Amino acid sequence: MAPNPPKVKGKVKTQEDERQNSLQAVVLADSYETRFRPLSLERPRCLLPLANTPLIEYTLEFLAHAGIEDIFIYCGSHNEQVEAYVNASKWKLPTSPFKNLTLCKSDAASAGDALRDLDNRDLITGDFLLVFGDVVSNIALEPALARHRARREKDKNAIMTMILREAGVHHRTKTASQRPVFVLNPNTDRCLHYEEIYSAGRQGRQVTLDPELLSPHSEIEVREDLIDCHIDICTPDVLGLWSDNFDYHSTRTSFLFGVLKDYELNGKTIHTHIMTDGYAARVRSLRAYNAISKDIIGRWTFPLCPDSNHAPGHYYRYQKNGAYQESGVTVGKNSHVRSRCVLGEGTAIGDGATVSGSSLGRCCRIGKGAKIEGSYLWDNVVVGDGSTINQAIVAEGAVIGKGCTIEPGALISYNVRITDNTTVSVSKKITRLNIETKTAAEPTEIPPFGKIGNGHEYMADSDDGSDASTFSKRMYQNPRAAASDSSVSTLQSDESDFEDAEDRSRRPSAISETSDEAAPNKDFHAEATASILDGLQKDDLPENINLELTAFRMTVDASQHQIRRAVVAAFLKRIANLENSGTGAREAVHRVFSKYKTVVERVMFDKDTREKPDQVDFMLCVQRELVSRENGESLLLFVAKKVYDLELVEEDGILQWWPDIRSRHGNMANIRGLTEQFITFLQEAEEDDESEEDEDEA
Repeated sequence: MAPNPPKVKGKVKTQEDERQNSLQAVVLADSYETRFRPLSLERPRCLLPLANTPLIEYTLEFLAHAGIEDIFIYCGSHNEQVEAYVNASKWKLPTSPFKNLTLCKSDAASAGDALRDLDNRDLITGDFLLVFGDVVSNIALEPALARHRARREKDKNAIMTMILREAGVHHRTKTASQRPVFVLNPNTDRCLHYEEIYSAGRQGRQVTLDPELLSPHSEIEVREDLIDCHIDICTPDVLGLWSDNFDYHSTRTSFLFGVLKDYELNGKTIHTHIMTDGYAARVRSLRAYNAISKDIIGRWTFPLCPDSNHAPGHYYRYQKNGAYQESGVTVGKNSHVRSRCVLGEGTAIGDGATVSGSSLGRCCRIGKGAKIEGSYLWDNVVVGDGSTINQAIVAEGAVIGKGCTIEPGALISYNVRITDNTTVSVSKKITRLNIETKTAAEPTEIPPFGKIGNGHEYMADSDDGSDASTFSKRMYQNPRAAASDSSVSTLQSDESDFEDAEDRSRRPSAISETSDEAAPNKDFHAEATASILDGLQKDDLPENINLELTAFRMTVDASQHQIRRAVVAAFLKRIANLENSGTGAREAVHRVFSKYKTVVERVMFDKDTREKPDQVDFMLCVQRELVSRENGESLLLFVAKKVYDLELVEEDGILQWWPDIRSRHGNMANIRGLTEQFITFLQEAEEDDESEEDEDEA
């Protein structure tokens, strides 16, 4: 008997609906880049620890939260390491949210090769999400997916939707050396043109558009303020275009650029979905590694934070001082673990050591009197007594001898030993690996770094330098000291232009307004403020503003109080300008203070003293400037929290400023209301810390 047509038709329709509504995901575990060398020569980027959690864990958590159940992980270099890690992870357990997790091995040399190979395997049955294995995101995918499907229903040529995040032009997670520019039709969200501009200087920062491209569109936007974290919703047609074009290698500079350029030939369109909420970024460079680590520790990526314990066997707890800590951590007498730290199980910190704004893996050993600041130490790192590591990466198993100095941007690779009293200067990369044989070098093969040790300096390939060194040079290096091999070369540490410690100790905590009139040039404040403000409005580099301000100060022999007052006045004027252009007050404060943090650091000299006269003076200057502002009360709270979060003003500085008679006198008292709750929080946290220390001593 013939089958019942309605039932067959209904069954086919259900299967088709299910196929269309399901979403697969393709994870490119290989970045096909060299920015993380020499680290990535021994371990794939997707397995490098970020806040002590392998990078790929963040990507898979994002996909799990998005409800995707069918995952293909495309392995490239070190595929055996990726396979071993994934097979031993929670994602392969019966309780995994993924119904299917397939690892695809390939010898592809580029993303294009991998996607062409994927097309040949016929694994993709419908729309799929394309991401790299270094994505950190907590965004909700549903709105973008709904828009993509609705657009696809109307136009089968709409083959891809790129998910972008709105941010500032100079957001810290962006690549420093090159910036993506998207030309969009804001009415349809269609991307019309894409290219990357290089930001090494202001020359050549322009986009050339074909007038014929623009003529059909009544309105266009040229956007440089978008973070492209390479989260793409694709149709199977995307794979077909990759297969048809063997010269496509990268997802943006070749595929996206080429498809948009050839619109008249292929008729395919690519659209965007711009997110204003949530977090999304790629760990594409050492600069991004540093920035995203801070964002994770600062809980911007919630729930992707260390205390969520996503990786198997992790047991982090969030402490009252803003640090994350596993059990079994020991801290010696007179040692200090400050906020925004991550401490792995079994780590021991010696007497008198200081750890600030850093991530320490498991079983690290920090010697007596050592200082670790803004750095990332992976598992089983040993740091000798009296050594200093500042804004650097030290990979697993490395040993830093006694009395060593590891300067900003330095990178110490796996199992390297640095001998006692050695200085690793700015941006140097030390490895044991013989680059030609990809094996650990014997001491006789390559000269070791230092008098005794087993490492040598890694010399980057030409394509390594695109952004790898910006972790140090663009973020920390002082151009004036670049010619000196012995100097630390950071804005924060270079104090040669300022009064010495003895002079600072004799100086009062703040200088009154009348003392400004006694300065050799009473017009200094107006001129210095205008000079700083001009640099802020032109988006000048912080280093340039510092150099100009230093020269200005030396010309008129101005006091440090006058410098601080001018910096505060210029910053708050710039914040007012941003507010007038439509930026919210909180965001305006964040933009100015975050980007120009080093300008403020250069006017503070009391970080290592019990009393904080400079920090108190700075906050008094802020308060005085805001007295006449309509929203001064709100701005005072935003500024106080931001300078505390950026560690420009320490907790002691805030708590010494608040009870100061000058802060509570006259009109100054009128704008303190909203900030009082923040002060109460700090006071209670300090009392809790003191009570815990008393219990430990008991």
